[in-house]
Amino acid sequence: MQRRSIRFRLTIWYAVVLAAGLSLFSLLIWVSLRHRLMQEIDQDLEGRASRFERYFASESNEAAGDQLRDELQEFCQALPPSSYVELHGASGFTFVYPGTVRDNESNLRKLQRQFTFHQERFELEIAAPVAEAEHTLDLLRLLLWSTIPVVIAIACIGGAWLSGRALKPVNDIAAAALTISIENLAERLPVPPTGDELARLTEVLNTMFARLESAVRTLSQFVADASHELRTPLAVIRTTAELALRRVRPAESYRDSLQEVAAEAERMTRLVEELLILARHDSATTEMPLAAVDVRDVLKDVCDEIRTLAEMRQIHVKLFYCDSAAVISGNRQALHRLFLVLLDNALNFSRPGGEVIVKVESSESRIAVSVEDFGAGISESDLPHIFTRFYRVDQSRTGGGHGLGLSLAKSIARVHGASIDVQSTEAVGSRFQVNFSARDSGPIVAVAASSMPSAKI
Repeated sequence: MQRRSIRFRLTIWYAVVLAAGLSLFSLLIWVSLRHRLMQEIDQDLEGRASRFERYFASESNEAAGDQLRDELQEFCQALPPSSYVELHGASGFTFVYPGTVRDNESNLRKLQRQFTFHQERFELEIAAPVAEAEHTLDLLRLLLWSTIPVVIAIACIGGAWLSGRALKPVNDIAAAALTISIENLAERLPVPPTGDELARLTEVLNTMFARLESAVRTLSQFVADASHELRTPLAVIRTTAELALRRVRPAESYRDSLQEVAAEAERMTRLVEELLILARHDSATTEMPLAAVDVRDVLKDVCDEIRTLAEMRQIHVKLFYCDSAAVISGNRQALHRLFLVLLDNALNFSRPGGEVIVKVESSESRIAVSVEDFGAGISESDLPHIFTRFYRVDQSRTGGGHGLGLSLAKSIARVHGASIDVQSTEAVGSRFQVNFSARDSGPIVAVAASSMPSAKI
């Protein structure tokens, strides 16, 4: 199918609409004029009939028979040329004034009426030709039908020119957009100072380019950071292996080298797994199966899993939850990783001998899970960036990491339609709260923290 430009289609549609409008307008003019001309002829015939009737009544009192016909003949001669009058009486009286031969009945406009005189019924028929009116209508029709194509042709030329002028900014925008590529995403389209839809379109495109620029910059930074993070364990593995192979060493030395290689491989494996999870969550095509999940059960499993690490760091983890079910629509495995990230982050920032408090609060519309530590806290300068990938605060206060945990947690929360609120004071502690929408499973009432059953590990 051959494609047509917008300019061509606008011109065609303009021509079609204009032709339809002019045709309708011409038809209305012709019909109105014809109705007016016929109405004037009918009014003239009414006047002739009334005058003839009065004249007949006045002359019938003084004359009859042929003399009456002569008088009527004389009256009719004063009528406009080509008039026709025919009168028939019930007693047999007949009068015909053929001002024109009635060969073509269709060219006459007739008026028939009845009247009674001296108890005798008369039928009167008066006619007048419509040739002049028809001739005027024919001239008008010829004028209209010959003018319409000329007007449409002129309008098409003007429409093509106007549409070209109107679409020129679109062509300019398209040409400018073609010059923008991934190498120069910082460039923007010139916004026309018209304030119309094209200006709005240009602003929207510039906003889209700004988002693309930000996304490309973030992606480039992400790839660079990921490459840097992967390069370090690979360099350690390679260096360790090369040193072990450089000369013969005792078995214990080889074992130490292999343990170091295994540790770095495990670190790199965790990094790759986190990167894959983030990539899956970022993909719009990836579907995460959701089901009814009680967050209390998930948190119990997470606390059991992290018990050994908490004991090694001499940190007490306390879990408080309500008696009622805290059910949300979620993915159990993803929620497990979300809470594990928050708990692991709390342990990293806590001091030996400290404690981490985990609370589950629920209501009819909301379920909140909070993880609070009383450790180093997060500085105000670091707080806005903690969910940025590969961003890490001062590692002297933490156990290190890749800087992907909180970013992964936020990604999982977003998939579940949840939000993460953070409150932190340096040297006092931090509190992360995840707010979920409660699944409709009946009324859920939160128990006060002082009366919550607790699980201490």
